[in-house]
Amino acid sequence: MPGKIICTGLGPGDPELISVRADRLIRTARHVAYFRKAGRGGQARRIVAGMLAPDATEYPMEYPVTTELPVNSPAYRDMLARFYDDWANRLVDLARTHDVVVLCEGDPFFYGSFMHLHARLQGRVEMDIVPGITGMTGCWNATGIPITWGDDVLTILTGTMQEAELARHMRAADALVVMKTGRNLPKVRRALGSAGRLEDAWLVERGTMPGQRVIRLAEAGDEDCPYFAIVLVHGQGRRPEACGGEEA
Repeated sequence: MPGKIICTGLGPGDPELISVRADRLIRTARHVAYFRKAGRGGQARRIVAGMLAPDATEYPMEYPVTTELPVNSPAYRDMLARFYDDWANRLVDLARTHDVVVLCEGDPFFYGSFMHLHARLQGRVEMDIVPGITGMTGCWNATGIPITWGDDVLTILTGTMQEAELARHMRAADALVVMKTGRNLPKVRRALGSAGRLEDAWLVERGTMPGQRVIRLAEAGDEDCPYFAIVLVHGQGRRPEACGGEEA
């Protein structure tokens, strides 16, 4: 019988936040693939440490480039396209005879690298996607403050956007999430300042993971922001105290 590709969302980082279904599939998997940077263990692999069966075969999918080339350069895009093409072909070959579990931090369909494989696997192999709690959900819960109230509109941005575009969206947003910060943090901070939102912004590093840090962005430095960091601005909407103790 042919196998299939099963992508399991791992949630925001804490292994206890993996869904029951994903946990079961991961523990019984015999073939497990996951993304990682060359020379690194990989965040997805760290989350499932101690969960994989002793006889499971692992397939680390190592990105060909990280910071060596500008992300908007044709060479960078071409190299990544070949990487995803190659791994899509390899996964199809594996799935001819085996189920393959692909690990994905957060939710597979929310800014996940698996989306690039999913597009290439369409019509070639059976797939099953197991949803996961998003990383941003873990981060805004770490602040202890609801991210949205009443009719607030939540805007999600990526730190890779142009500074002027970031600022434009930030001015119009009620509640705000900025993903993919890392080395983009200085640009994100300037855009928030231009939009008049800096004093309300929070930086959450490694939300739900060991080493979690929650700090006002205005008090944080630019030099040590990891990839797993999210900037948040909470919505102010119709809070219960403003509605006589009841949400309208």
